[in-house]
Amino acid sequence: MALYEHIFLARQDVSQQQVEELTAALTEVLASGGGKVTKNEYWGLKGLSYRIRKNRKAHYTLMNIDAPAPAVAEMERQMRINEDILRFMTVRVDELEEGPSAMMQKRDRDDRDGTRPDRGGERGGFAGGERRPRRF
Repeated sequence: MALYEHIFLARQDVSQQQVEELTAALTEVLASGGGKVTKNEYWGLKGLSYRIRKNRKAHYTLMNIDAPAPAVAEMERQMRINEDILRFMTVRVDELEEGPSAMMQKRDRDDRDGTRPDRGGERGGFAGGERRPRRF
C-alpha cells in the first residue's frame, strides 16, 4: 500500500463537529477500500489567501493515509461531490511524519528582543531612534 498526506478545506459555515463527522466518513471510505488513516489533525478555522466560492475562511484538516490507490481515488471522488469541501490535495510520500505536523507545533517566539535588523537595529526605524519632526 502507498502512503499519502491529504489536506482538505471545509466551508467556514460548517461547525467543527460537522468537519469531524466528515473526516470520519472519509476514514470509513478508505477503510472499506482496504486502507487506514494513521494520523488525523484538525488545524482549525483559518483565513484564506483569496476567496474560494465566496468563503474567506476555511476549516483545515490533515490526514496521513496508508491505502491503495483505488481507495484514495474513491475518497477524492466523494470529496468532489460534497459541496462542504472547498479544496483538497493528496500527495504521495515515501514515509509519513511521526508526531505533530509543523502547523501544530508551538513556535518559540522568545528569541525576539524588540530590535528590527531590517531597519538598522533601532526601534524607531531612523538612525538615532527618534522620529523627524512633522511638517504641517
